[in-house]
Amino acid sequence: MSKLTIALDIMGGDHGPPVILSAVQKAIQSITDAQFILCGDENIILPALESLTEQQRQRTVIHHCEQVVEMGEPPTSALRNKKQSSMWKALQLVESGEADACVSAGNTGALLTMAFYLLKTLPGIDRPALVSDMPTASHHRVFLLDLGANVNCTSEILFQYGVMASVLAEQISGIESPRVALLNVGEEDIKGNAQVKYADQLFKNAKGINYIGYVEGDDIFTDYADVVVTDGFTGNIALKSCEGLAKLVINEVKRQSQANFFSRMMARIALPLLKTVYNRVNPDQYNGASLLGLRGIVIKSHGNASAEAFYYAILQAKQEAEMKVPEKIKSKIETVLLEQL
Repeated sequence: MSKLTIALDIMGGDHGPPVILSAVQKAIQSITDAQFILCGDENIILPALESLTEQQRQRTVIHHCEQVVEMGEPPTSALRNKKQSSMWKALQLVESGEADACVSAGNTGALLTMAFYLLKTLPGIDRPALVSDMPTASHHRVFLLDLGANVNCTSEILFQYGVMASVLAEQISGIESPRVALLNVGEEDIKGNAQVKYADQLFKNAKGINYIGYVEGDDIFTDYADVVVTDGFTGNIALKSCEGLAKLVINEVKRQSQANFFSRMMARIALPLLKTVYNRVNPDQYNGASLLGLRGIVIKSHGNASAEAFYYAILQAKQEAEMKVPEKIKSKIETVLLEQL
């Protein structure tokens, strides 16, 4: 591949191809140093490319796919019966090396199952994790994982998550020694369940990881840590709660700013400030959870993502591909494991 190549599942998501294709058009127009493979129904994809220039169309390839993985389809059924689907093809292109990364807003369970089957995990990694970055009070990012790939995690898996995410924080945020913390119900050593307590010991005994101990939920956004590790059950609830709160804040600001003539006038005066606040908490720009720990780059977009949100997921895929994140995770895992021997 002469250019960085991103494979896109056009058919996934709650809103279907129109929203995804709108994001893809923006990506093709703005990301000029990459090429794109669009997986899905060519009869739907082709009309959406008509607005592109000839040069832009030359950076796109269409893989026609007869099947679609439905949003409510059981993962095992999708794995058995949907090997002609847009999701399968996008992952297969990464597995074959024809694409550097892929992005899908489709069925999360099916994507996890197919990705695990096709790409396998890196040496030393038992299970992949969904990780995403979120804003903090100091304008730094915090990487939270797992966001739902594995609802039950052993201590060893939690430790692996911390190692992987520390590499992601290094590469994406440029942090030399990311602070890694375990999400817990308290900061004291006596707090937490058995899995968390043993994971705490694994981190404390590991060299090459800047482990800072436990962190509580209210400190996720305080820039206390660069990486916060937890199981997929807790992480998914934390993520959805944060997103819901952000939407509540945004909607309440909009409602209050239109309440009466005086509030509308004040809102106009405060518009630059309101835009800044909106951009800081808008969940769209944090869309794109990386399926970390695989032998390839897979980005999961929210199923209900807007075109703008899916575009951010494409940018995430590009950034991870440029940084060669899987290769660097493999190197880090090997180093940490050797140091423990």
